[in-house]
Amino acid sequence: MSRQELLTPEGLRVDGRRAHELRRITAKTSVFSQSDGSAYLEQGNTKCLVAVYGPREARHRMQAQADRAIINVEFIVAPFSTTERKKRSKNDKQSLEIGAFIRQTFEPVILLSQFPRSQIDVYIQIFQHDGGILATCINATTMALIDAGIPMVDFVCACSAGAIEKVPVLDLNNLEESADTPELTLAILPRTNKVNLLELQSRLHIEELEGVMSLAKDGCIKVHETLDQVVRRNMEHFIERMNA
Repeated sequence: MSRQELLTPEGLRVDGRRAHELRRITAKTSVFSQSDGSAYLEQGNTKCLVAVYGPREARHRMQAQADRAIINVEFIVAPFSTTERKKRSKNDKQSLEIGAFIRQTFEPVILLSQFPRSQIDVYIQIFQHDGGILATCINATTMALIDAGIPMVDFVCACSAGAIEKVPVLDLNNLEESADTPELTLAILPRTNKVNLLELQSRLHIEELEGVMSLAKDGCIKVHETLDQVVRRNMEHFIERMNA
């Protein structure tokens, strides 16, 4: 499919969205009873499940830090998540790279100094891949860490954006990504607008960068509004159960 077909003259994309529209986000927390925190998040047709264990004693004493906790992130894509039916191990290059991005994104945000000589394990699995998996994983991890009661300085909210025929588009799906659309993934701390992650796939002309980044930032703010509503609604239900 050519890039011209990805955006109609009327400004509609292949899934019916406008260029600036975010895919629908649904999120649930406490989906696992065995973990300390968990979350299930759908961003469009991309579906992600995250389980958090810890803080707990470091598994290997040699890796433990005397003044802070360490974060371990394990990322895997289910073989049935795409039409390729390609089996990926947790140690393949892309999985390790995404896991490293997520760990580096959350290390400055979690108050690790409160948990010396301990570790926090984050297990992430993609069940359906329809684009934007890095942003979806970051948003789901934020919800799981909040569910685990792990202190953070702020939400971490992420969104992707790209450019189709020089038109900035928000929250790319798999079809748009497969057409080699330049894609940028941005993660911010909403209260301060601090950029916590900026990752660019393929080349993007410098003249288009500002518009794409601005659109991605707007997407992050919309993501935060949705996630914040879910957290507040869960807290209201918790208080109701406590008072019942």
